Amino acid sequence: MDLIRAGVAGAGSMGRNHARVYSLIPGAQLCGVYDADQERAKAVAEEFGTVPVASLEELAELADAVSVAVPTIAHREVGCLLMEKGAHVLMEKPIAPSVEDAAALVETAKRCGRILQIGHIERFNPVLRQLEQRLTRPVFIEAHRLSPFPNRSIDIGVVLDLMIHDLEIILHLVNSPVVSIDAVGVPVLMPSEDIANARLRFENGCVANITASRISPEKMRKIRVFQSDCYLSLDYQEQAGQIHWKEGMGIQRAEVEVEKGEPLKHELEAFIASVAHGKDPAVTGQQGAAALELALEITRRIHGQVEPA
Repeated sequence: MDLIRAGVAGAGSMGRNHARVYSLIPGAQLCGVYDADQERAKAVAEEFGTVPVASLEELAELADAVSVAVPTIAHREVGCLLMEKGAHVLMEKPIAPSVEDAAALVETAKRCGRILQIGHIERFNPVLRQLEQRLTRPVFIEAHRLSPFPNRSIDIGVVLDLMIHDLEIILHLVNSPVVSIDAVGVPVLMPSEDIANARLRFENGCVANITASRISPEKMRKIRVFQSDCYLSLDYQEQAGQIHWKEGMGIQRAEVEVEKGEPLKHELEAFIASVAHGKDPAVTGQQGAAALELALEITRRIHGQVEPA
């Protein structure tokens, strides 16, 4: 397979990580880094053995595939420009700040014949593969995603920053329309919500309860899935889990064997493979847009309950 020339737009902490991983993937060649702050682009480029570029147009000329890790508000402008100039795009989540912007990105990818993958990284966590292999018909799902204040992504609330990971995964697992939403959230350090909880009911009867916080002293990324035949408890952070099942009048338990790996590396390898073979990505623009639409509806319901400061 010919090397896929990979570039990065946005040289912040996330963009730097993308550059690092591209420099390690055998099927990719890191060919350039762009950032509005040229000194930051230069520093990241030098660290990983590539060149800083002066414009998005120049990046699109150099690269077959580009990771976009710029502020969410710029996703539509940056993503559409890159795709129109011929690059395939991996867009960091959320896909966009609005449903309209998400639709524009999806339409541009279709019109230009470009791959648009959305960076819902937990889809590439090895524990999710274990869950997918055992999935039958979920009846109740509980997810917790807690972290200390990140000092990044402060332009969006915790629903769009953290909870959206679990929303996308749950939509993928349940594969049924959402019929009701209850949501609460509280701003603590930022104007938008810093801690939130949502309860979703699906047409097929499944219920999901999701909690996200970016003001917790510890990190936690767990999901629990209850089915008629078993209960799975998985830890994204530790890449470990347990399965519980009924046997006679008792409950049996076993550890889930997980082949650990870096989710970002799996994600970028999948993106490079999609570009190389012209195949649909694991997380499409449409799936990213569906997760965004649900996250925005949860956010609207939260803001309707929060008194102005």
